[in-house]
Amino acid sequence: MLCSAWPGFSQDAPQTKISGRITNARGEALDLVNVALTGIPGGTVTDNKGHYQLNVRPGVKAELVISFVGFRTEKETILLSPGEHRIINKTLLTTSTDLTAVLIEDQHVRSTSLTRIDPRAVTVIPTMGGGIESIVKTLPGVASNNELSSQYSVRGGNYDENLVYVNDIEIYRPFLVRSGQQEGLSFLNADLVSSILFSAGGFDARYGDKMSSVLDIQYKKPTQFAGSATMSLLGGALHLEGLSKNRKFNYLLGLRQKSNQYILGSLQTKGDYQPSFTDFQTHLNYTLSPKLEISALGNLSVNLFRLSPTDRETSFGTVQEAYRLRVYFEGQEDDKFINGLGALTLTYKPKEKIRLRFIASGFRSVESETYDILGQYWIGQLESDQSGNEAGKVVEERGVGSYLNHARNRLEATVAAFEHKGTLLLPGENVLQWGLKAQYERIDDFINEWTLIDSAGFTLPVIPDSAGYTNPAIQPGLSIMINDRLKADNRTRSGRFSGYLQRTWNFNADSARLFLTTGIRAQYWDLNRQFLLSPRATLSLKPNWQRDVMFKLSAGYYYQPPFYRELRDREGRINPDLKAQASLHIVAGTDINFKAWNRPFKFVAEMYYKHLENLIPYDIDNVRIRYEARNNAHGFAAGIDIKVNGEFVKGVESWASLSVMKTMEDIEDDFYWDYYNAEGKRIIPGYTTDVTAVDSIRVEPGYLPRPSDQRVTFNLFFQDYLPNNPTYKMHLNLVFGTGLPFGAPKAPRYQHIYRTPPYRRVDIGFSKLIKSEGADASGFLKYFKSIWITAEVFNLLQFNNTISYVWVTDVNARRYAIPNYLTPRQINVKLMVNF
Repeated sequence: MLCSAWPGFSQDAPQTKISGRITNARGEALDLVNVALTGIPGGTVTDNKGHYQLNVRPGVKAELVISFVGFRTEKETILLSPGEHRIINKTLLTTSTDLTAVLIEDQHVRSTSLTRIDPRAVTVIPTMGGGIESIVKTLPGVASNNELSSQYSVRGGNYDENLVYVNDIEIYRPFLVRSGQQEGLSFLNADLVSSILFSAGGFDARYGDKMSSVLDIQYKKPTQFAGSATMSLLGGALHLEGLSKNRKFNYLLGLRQKSNQYILGSLQTKGDYQPSFTDFQTHLNYTLSPKLEISALGNLSVNLFRLSPTDRETSFGTVQEAYRLRVYFEGQEDDKFINGLGALTLTYKPKEKIRLRFIASGFRSVESETYDILGQYWIGQLESDQSGNEAGKVVEERGVGSYLNHARNRLEATVAAFEHKGTLLLPGENVLQWGLKAQYERIDDFINEWTLIDSAGFTLPVIPDSAGYTNPAIQPGLSIMINDRLKADNRTRSGRFSGYLQRTWNFNADSARLFLTTGIRAQYWDLNRQFLLSPRATLSLKPNWQRDVMFKLSAGYYYQPPFYRELRDREGRINPDLKAQASLHIVAGTDINFKAWNRPFKFVAEMYYKHLENLIPYDIDNVRIRYEARNNAHGFAAGIDIKVNGEFVKGVESWASLSVMKTMEDIEDDFYWDYYNAEGKRIIPGYTTDVTAVDSIRVEPGYLPRPSDQRVTFNLFFQDYLPNNPTYKMHLNLVFGTGLPFGAPKAPRYQHIYRTPPYRRVDIGFSKLIKSEGADASGFLKYFKSIWITAEVFNLLQFNNTISYVWVTDVNARRYAIPNYLTPRQINVKLMVNF
């Protein structure tokens, strides 16, 4: 138990003190709650059981202040007699959500596939990107190999297979972004969030039509004025919240600005980086009557990225065969991603157990990608003899070349939707939910990009010139060879119509309690004229055992109708007849609440199998996904996810997660020929001497690893503090992921036989609480509830993580994959204040 003594007391006299227990609205103990007396130095915090004890001066009236981030501050005037010991227990109510809704929701969350995430962890996890996605990436089944991006894949899916909702409104990601350094800020503003729910599969019918996961975010409903500000070397953020005097109107305002110029300057490609990412959001609520409420959500995001590269140097290969690539650049890149979202929600509660919601929303994105970059490169072989003076130096030039990358791409997207959602609470904690949605989509996409390679005789065959020809008619035509040319002007207009019906039952038996959720979704898209039905169900069993255990089984059919990105093939053409991809989910799991070292812990394990049909093959370069725009593959994903979270250190939560997964696909119309020479040896261009084929065999590759086939991932988020001074804290984020499949550009998928090196990263942060809520302060500090200062070290162990490759060819037509590394070790300083 933690306590604080009043200065000036005689230690021999009977102590005058107060003590008690602090809990939340569900009766659960709250640890590290600040307990102090206004105007008096010192104070204390509650232990892991919610208990506190504080010595006070007898005969003096004082104001007791009990405060905790995310909860309403409690104050009470006290006056104690000498030697008196008074018990003061308090129940803290949340300041950021509607309590009744949270209580009802929490009763059902554990019986579903959803996992609740504590929003407070977002503010302390040491990551380069920050934000809610940084916490999601630490969960089992979730993988991400790029600290510069907020994108993640779940159980073998890709970035486009994840649903994200804010206040029941679907959120879209930019279309043209091709690298993490361009991406900027994601939509989700952690300062405004009150509730985070995540499912890695087997989710309910009330969620939309994607194959992998759902992230369900709810923003706050403030009950008093508050705010926060954050400043760091990577940017800053400000948020304000409050309500009117009559408590009918409340508001949230959030402003963020990010510039990762400091980080990008450490990349291999040197140059003048000028990123600027700005985001403004607001959420307004007005209670028209006890039964009627209206709310508005607005967002404007302006992400600008400009780069004038100068040079790059990368060493690659092995100890015995090492090479170095040097590139000198001219030109620049100028990208703009401007997104806006607006939504109006009307909530009507005609009766206590009925809630009807009507939502009108609109999303608008204007994106442009413009660059002209000339690169001149040299490939040199390095001295492999480490004993000589020439070790590590270029001893032979293997080739010289130039390339010119050009793009003038512009995309405009508009999505407008109107939907109705209803909830009916039935007797016995049963719930009936339904919804209808109509959506209009308009996409205008103009593409003009190409690459010109001047190989100086070794990366491309040289067309013979016309010197010496006597008959001009037989001279070969000379033309500039353009590589990767892509030009199109696509315009799509379409409408989607969807609906769902879902019912939850609770059954009480002598030996167990059962929870059953069944539902069905329907969707029709007028572009491909496909009608879909998606049944889903989850069964949960909680035995009446002494140990707190729950078993779950989920199954369902999850369709993913194509959006614009899937419709466009590698040549820029649109396939309007493309059908929905499909995934049959079967998920079985258990979670156990237990105690170790007299502290609370939770163990969660899930096994899953996903049968995949009508797949659209794709490949990934950095964060850019390029589809084949054909339903010509089928496959599967199977694995197991394990997570343990709890108080590894008393009073603070940490967790570790492990995932083992395999995902494969069979592209139905792919094959190739193996050719053999007279010696019976398979002919390998560039390696085989006798290339005269006398025999051939047709080979069908069968099942191939999908681009997201990351077999093992491990994540650890660990928190600690100084035992005698918990105002000093440490936060550690460790990530490990095995390599992903890759191959040469334009190579067929069966030639993607290589794997990237494992992704390994350790980020660590050290925080100091300068001022805690309720503590005595003077001067300007008295205006703040809390002040934290944090020092972060990114990539502590200086791992070179590979995100993609540059491919070059030497004079012998051998191709080399040259790694593009992510960020090295960097330091960040951050100041966070709450008021």
